Amino acid sequence: MGVDSDSRIAWHRVQLKKNREALKVLEAARFTTGEIAGRGQMPNTIVDLRRKIAESERCIAVYERQTKRPVATDFRSLTHVNWSNWNARGDGGR
Repeated sequence: MGVDSDSRIAWHRVQLKKNREALKVLEAARFTTGEIAGRGQMPNTIVDLRRKIAESERCIAVYERQTKRPVATDFRSLTHVNWSNWNARGDGGR
């Protein structure tokens, strides 16, 4: 993965990594401590982390759809690409 020219996307990538690690730790702790489902603060924290992860993944996916060049090289798939939305700089036309 290269360096992102959009600082917002770079921030989301960092948050995504951080939140996935935190979720992994919380879920492991939940199973090792034997916490009963639905009790305490941990389930709320896990739900919040999953929501943040989904939001970051959504933002990154939108950015990549807008800036990534199509990978397919056969003529049929390339005829359906709107090339006016893509430029060689990869900065989303800004």
